[in-house]
Amino acid sequence: MITPAKRLDTVQEYYFSKKLREVRGLMAAGKPIINMGIGSPDLQPPAKVIEAIQGSLGDAAAHKYQSYQGLPELRNAISNFYKNKFSVDSNPEDEVLPLMGSKEGIMHISMAFLNEGDQVLIPNPGYPTYTSVTKLVGAEPFFYDLSADNNWQPNFEELERQDLSDVKIMWVNYPHMPTGTNATLETFKKLVEFGKKHQILIINDNPYSFILNKNPTSILQVDGAKDIALELNSLSKTFNMAGWRVGMVLGNANFINEILKVKSNMDSGMFYGIQKGAIEALQLSNDWFTAQDKIYKERRNLIWELADKLNCTYDKNSTGLFVWAKIPAGKKSEEVTDAILYDKDIFITPGTIFGSQGEGYIRFSLCVTTEIIEEAISRI
Repeated sequence: MITPAKRLDTVQEYYFSKKLREVRGLMAAGKPIINMGIGSPDLQPPAKVIEAIQGSLGDAAAHKYQSYQGLPELRNAISNFYKNKFSVDSNPEDEVLPLMGSKEGIMHISMAFLNEGDQVLIPNPGYPTYTSVTKLVGAEPFFYDLSADNNWQPNFEELERQDLSDVKIMWVNYPHMPTGTNATLETFKKLVEFGKKHQILIINDNPYSFILNKNPTSILQVDGAKDIALELNSLSKTFNMAGWRVGMVLGNANFINEILKVKSNMDSGMFYGIQKGAIEALQLSNDWFTAQDKIYKERRNLIWELADKLNCTYDKNSTGLFVWAKIPAGKKSEEVTDAILYDKDIFITPGTIFGSQGEGYIRFSLCVTTEIIEEAISRI
């Protein structure tokens, strides 16, 4: 009898994979389900991006294996994007590495730097993939709590009281998912100091910087950050290109080279046409972001109205593709979302899938039209 690898004992099927299967089953049974659960942009990519991939298909190199490091023009576009948007200098030759989505970067970084038994600081609440990847490579999750009382920022006094001797990596995610809390340069400065003091690699996962955010920031803006920090970013949310699988990691050449050792053994390069489309996206003017924000603001106002009808509270200063809402005291997140799913045919994400600190919260996605949100409001 063929048995699966023991590493799979450490992880479960991804929540959305399992829950969306249930939702599809309800829809197949005739239920008019409204899905407000996942952050998969429903808007179209920029027209220039579509034109670029279409126009590239006849190029001589279009259908060959591509470089593991991506086209030089793509690395240049990423470097220029970071210079223009964050005032961060990066050498496109060896400090920028395109990825097939930033999610693969989480695995590549973990494989490049973690040994069995190493510990990894993971935010609670936070993106579940940090935990599952940590377990898959044989390392140990070490959760650090974030709370509304501290504006969902790391509590460095609490962290300093911990035994950090086995910690190798610290994941941070600002603007934060799921809470939408924005990054601050003060927090990034503290993170860089903390990483240097304890020789912990700090990785900021930064895919939400340009959605409903007037102050995009990068950890690499901090002096000396490249000595101890990496940053992941993605075109998925910013340019409505989630299915294209285009991401990037930036950092010093030594770190990038170690990640490349893993990546070059895992794939055979990103499709040429997708790289050409990504180059166009990264060169767009700020008019693109303004137009997207206009749509998302209208949707967010309606989501706030929906949250009000559910007697929830929320932070109007949050950013990103979601509204993180606190449910009435004494109620459980999954009980609330299941009741809404089965009684009102609306799927909302319970905060608990992001960690124990998500209990008492639910998360709404902005990736639904105003008409659908208005229908949800009428059902409530």
